[in-house]
Amino acid sequence: MFSNRQGQKIPKVTFRTRQDNQWVNVTTDELFAGKTVAVFSLPGAFTPTCSSTHLPGYNELAKVFKENGVDDIVCISVNDAFVMNEWAKDQESENVKLIPDGNGEFTEGMGMLVDKSDLGFGKRSWRYSMLVKDGIVDKMFIEPDEPGDPFKVSDAETMLRYINPEAVKPEVVSLFAKVGCPFCARAKGMLKEHGINYEEITLGKDITTRSLRAVTGATTVPQVFIDGKLIGGSEALEAYFAAR
Repeated sequence: MFSNRQGQKIPKVTFRTRQDNQWVNVTTDELFAGKTVAVFSLPGAFTPTCSSTHLPGYNELAKVFKENGVDDIVCISVNDAFVMNEWAKDQESENVKLIPDGNGEFTEGMGMLVDKSDLGFGKRSWRYSMLVKDGIVDKMFIEPDEPGDPFKVSDAETMLRYINPEAVKPEVVSLFAKVGCPFCARAKGMLKEHGINYEEITLGKDITTRSLRAVTGATTVPQVFIDGKLIGGSEALEAYFAAR
């Protein structure tokens, strides 16, 4: 059974990070002193749940966290700095600080270091999240101690509900486009004007025309989805914003 450290100070640790091809020491004081920080920890960079849901969830909701008093979002994993930096690039996680706990010192100090030798991982972090205020754990969500890799309570939405149950989440927007398309550029411009972040899916790179037709019913781009609803092309998007 894992110990909940609410009300306790976080461990004092110095992380070895890589910035601009140089080794840079980052202390827990630098990360947490005088700040409100949402932290989540996971078993490993590039692993399925961590890459598909855990990290993307916090990255996508970063703006809402900031609007609700969170200064920074930090992801800590028992991986080295090179791996964490490459994972950050792969995930385009510009809104989350990925911190390498290469020796597992912070994770061990939190009582969250577990043995995953059966998977060839060695010592790794159990999955959890916490809200840290000026170095003190305000709230901690620990995944249940059960076989496998449970992911039930340490997600971004659970943390956001704790901070503010009434917080308004951003719209989920996907834009199907192709390189050099002026109508696509117009749609992107409208989304940016309204302060809406979007996922771009490029025709010929990420998706084929056949797949585009299967998903949207159309063969032309752009095609815009907002919160799972197909809006359509640039003219339809303009009409959508005009009607709001």
